[in-house]
Amino acid sequence: MLVAEQLADAKEAPVTSPFDEETVSAYRAAGWWGTETVADHVRRHAALRPGDAAYVTPDATLSWADYDAHSARLAGHLAALGAAPGERVAALLPDGPAWHVTAVAAEKARLVLVGVGARAGRRELRFLLERTGSRTLVTLADHRGEPSADLVEELRADGVDLVHHVVVDRLGVPADPREADIAGRAVGPDELSIINSTSGTTGLPKCVSHTQNRWFYFHELARRAGALTPADVFMGAVPSPFGFGLWTAHFSPAALGVPTVLMERFDAHAALDLIERHRVTVLHCVSTQFIMLLNAQEEKERDLSSLRCMFTGGEAVPYERAARFEETTGAKVLQFYGSNETGALSYTSLDDSRDVRLRTAGRLIPEMRVRLFDPADGSDITGSGRPGQPGCKGPATCPGYYADPEADRSLFTPDGWMLMADIVEIDDDGCLRVVGRLSDLIIRGGKNISAAAVEEEVGTHPAVALAAAVAMPDEVFGERVCVYVEARPGRDLTLDDLTAHLTERGVSREWHPERLVVLDRLPRSSGGKVAKGELRDDIRRRLGR
Repeated sequence: MLVAEQLADAKEAPVTSPFDEETVSAYRAAGWWGTETVADHVRRHAALRPGDAAYVTPDATLSWADYDAHSARLAGHLAALGAAPGERVAALLPDGPAWHVTAVAAEKARLVLVGVGARAGRRELRFLLERTGSRTLVTLADHRGEPSADLVEELRADGVDLVHHVVVDRLGVPADPREADIAGRAVGPDELSIINSTSGTTGLPKCVSHTQNRWFYFHELARRAGALTPADVFMGAVPSPFGFGLWTAHFSPAALGVPTVLMERFDAHAALDLIERHRVTVLHCVSTQFIMLLNAQEEKERDLSSLRCMFTGGEAVPYERAARFEETTGAKVLQFYGSNETGALSYTSLDDSRDVRLRTAGRLIPEMRVRLFDPADGSDITGSGRPGQPGCKGPATCPGYYADPEADRSLFTPDGWMLMADIVEIDDDGCLRVVGRLSDLIIRGGKNISAAAVEEEVGTHPAVALAAAVAMPDEVFGERVCVYVEARPGRDLTLDDLTAHLTERGVSREWHPERLVVLDRLPRSSGGKVAKGELRDDIRRRLGR
């Protein structure tokens, strides 16, 4: 079946489990998957302690009772608009209570939430709406300082079949809500619940399908790793539409019933103030963010003694900085190795030594059945002692990409093992270490950026004859985007010119180059391709590294 036909069918598809019955039964029998959803947990907390905080922002608090009530009100509103069970509803919202209310509302109305990153450019937003068949978009009244209604009109003018625009406030309450009966309309824990996006090597985002049970399983891993309890106070610094943000700010808080401190936009000084004020015990952030927190703490010291652990991931953990974070705060640094698609293959815990926690990606998770494959021929080399490409099968994996069989073919081996785009080695203690990267990705602050996509966009500038994007080492973000350009004869190009051009094209800000190097001619390999290895060496020399 063609993708276009699949998408047409998907618009009317009911919500069903993307996993076969045998898999679901086996995972439940093993105790890895359960029967409760986020809405079930929220409803229970609302009944037992209605006034307690579920989410806290610098400006407002959402109680468990309001979380339950607001999500039910929004669910009824979406149903009253005519959204049928199984339809996709996209949420373009900053990281705050409204996102979580909208996610639970979609669950209660038996809809599939499409989570769009708040920093997504217009082109990425349009692609996600069209790829998923979303005909309803939920936003705040303003988006990036402009009326959201203007953005919706632009999308419609571009031909996007966007029927409904639902405006909510920062606590998820819709303006002028309508009412409809949603009794019996709810997404189950094994069914398609959320679709989010991830960067791929081809440029356009891939849409990852999620069930709730995979994330509740992930929560259980985190609970054991960090000895999490209902007495904890979370801070989630990673936006919820993305995998790391999902378990840290949506699923684990609901399962435990803990308050979670959120910020619409990360600011290190403000984050430290909130940690001190709310006595945060468990912090979730990528390496870039905790490095920024360390720097801000040096500028102005706060009482961070409440912190007992920090979960990080999405990129390599810098040992020296992580060790200094532990010494500064007294909190242990923990991590998972995995992806939005795979969930977790390995993890570290409070019981591990510092060397294991900070110099490896932790011990393999037995039920994820991690194997290693030869990247050259795909053969299974597990147990050979050689580095290889990791693959897994287990309760943390996603069902695959949404309506994208071509992308699924690169995600899975022919016999169904889900692959990571890394080269790793596994030591005699079962600890995993990443030793190389297969894909041409730049990882900036935990965000995967396709070098090929950046090159394609930069190449649309009239002054550019040829472009090559490489990772530029950076002490804070790990890597930044550096672009080398071979200019057309007689044409000049500045970074400001290029940035303005990309902004005009609606390119997501994460893709914007942060350094531009113009050469008379880009170096070529013997096969005629751009010699990126030489460019990576060159940028290190320019940086004095």
